[in-house]
Amino acid sequence: MKLETYRQIVEECHKTNANKLDSLNEKFSGISERTLGSIISQEYQKKTKRFYHMHHSPDVTNSYYEQYLKASKTCKQPGYLLDIAEKADLSPALMARIILEKYYTKDGESVNKQQINQIMKDTTLIEDKDFAVEIYLCILNDEMYGYVSDVTKQCIGIDYENKLKNDLQILGVAFTDEDELREKGYDKTPDIKLEVPIAVDGHIINWIESKASFGDEENHKTYLKEQYWSYWNRFGPGLVIYWFGFIEELDTNQDKGILLKDHMPKNISFINPSLLIKL
Repeated sequence: MKLETYRQIVEECHKTNANKLDSLNEKFSGISERTLGSIISQEYQKKTKRFYHMHHSPDVTNSYYEQYLKASKTCKQPGYLLDIAEKADLSPALMARIILEKYYTKDGESVNKQQINQIMKDTTLIEDKDFAVEIYLCILNDEMYGYVSDVTKQCIGIDYENKLKNDLQILGVAFTDEDELREKGYDKTPDIKLEVPIAVDGHIINWIESKASFGDEENHKTYLKEQYWSYWNRFGPGLVIYWFGFIEELDTNQDKGILLKDHMPKNISFINPSLLIKL
């Protein structure tokens, strides 16, 4: 996808308040639904992170908490914390976290982040059952941020890693996966380390990283810094597969040893084993 097209999608995504996916499908019919869905999810994540810093000041946090306390006394039906999040245009899961942090902060002490994380995964740890229901509903109804979203993404990521392994097996490419690499003591591990390098479009490939997402500017830059160059330093040149597409202009490191694709290439070249024997 060209950068200009990506920017048009993001602009339209920010303008649309109703069903974003239906709207984008209509305006960008030539782009797959999974690609548009991934872009929507990424923009939601970015927005939520920005809002977290904006909405996490003491004054704003106190305001939300006061709204919660008032609603808990006046509302007869559960779901009022969801309504507060909707009116604030805030992620329900993020609103739940903000309220939880305020609820468990005592006498100005710093909140126990580990405790909050555990409660977000298991709301039965909350003694106040009505409060537990409100937190649970916020987490359950947030498909793009928080624990439910993270689990969903992990499952999708595993599916595409398995797809990559299946593609490699069909192609007859021998490899070691991430789990096996960690057992051998590697700290920075790509999803796949090839036993014998292959060539894709004339580029040598020693490792493959699977990303079940769209490759946008912000995330790709982060991945390069935190993952891809580390793999390059340890294993040499490699391939990154953004299964839901990527911005074409980001594929600028081919000559340096990092190739981008949106699928596992089938037109690959194998090293002649006899040449290795001679060496």
